[in-house]
Amino acid sequence: MNFNSIGKRATKLTILAICVLLVVSLTACGDKEIVAKGENINITKDDLYDLLVEQYGEEALNSLIGEKIVEAEIEKQKIKVTDEEIEKQLNDMKEHYGGEEALNEAMAYYGYTMDDLKKNITINIQMKKVLEPYIKITDEEVQAYFNENKDALGQKEQVKASHILVESKELADEIKEKIVAGEDFATLAKEHSTDGGSKESGGELGYFPRGKMVKEFEEAAFSLEKGAISEPIKTTRGYHIIKVEDKKQAKEATLKDSEDIIREALIEKKIPAAYEEWYQKKYEEYKIENLLQKENAKKEA
Repeated sequence: MNFNSIGKRATKLTILAICVLLVVSLTACGDKEIVAKGENINITKDDLYDLLVEQYGEEALNSLIGEKIVEAEIEKQKIKVTDEEIEKQLNDMKEHYGGEEALNEAMAYYGYTMDDLKKNITINIQMKKVLEPYIKITDEEVQAYFNENKDALGQKEQVKASHILVESKELADEIKEKIVAGEDFATLAKEHSTDGGSKESGGELGYFPRGKMVKEFEEAAFSLEKGAISEPIKTTRGYHIIKVEDKKQAKEATLKDSEDIIREALIEKKIPAAYEEWYQKKYEEYKIENLLQKENAKKEA
């Protein structure tokens, strides 16, 4: 899942939703109600309604038709999405973005909340389950993908870490002493860390490769053994106490280990074309009659 494409899609759907809501609200009101006026100028809700339908009506209606068809098929096929499936997608995204902190920053950039993200993930999983029977992946395609992406499929050296970020070295030293004395790292992170992205999860950052964190943080994290806790590390953000939860060594990709990942990638790549084919079939199956489209066609004729 790419946040850039999500952001564009969300913006487009938001515009369409606003237009649809305006159209619905306008049709429910008085025919000649004034929405704007000035000297020798009166704009009625009818005027605004006509403009919205002319500029956005067909696109908004097609969007609604598609949404209703998808909803009907999901209900008909009784497609369910489990919490485990959603959590797996979230973890994959955290790893892709280089940890929970980076994912939270991406969410903030696109104006997403965690609820928004989970809803989007749920819809994506549902649509994938609907479309998978329409997608065929051959062994030849898998081999070709592996040959072209072998380096990227290999596992880079990674560290899974948690941290506590504070503003002063004095506080960092105090917290380090408490950890050494046996106090819980995650609890201390929730109490003291100033990193809003990881604080509530006990400082967890997930796995990250080299190049994702600031230099001082990265050097400390990759130099520590599994289970070790750093001395306070100063960066431009403050002082970090780092706990290394796990480490993964670099590993060259093999076709056997990569096949499931490759098939998933190929399915994702083929989903847009599969959706178009599926949608046309369902459009005919549901006997959709787009009266607005017919009306516009008559005007153009």
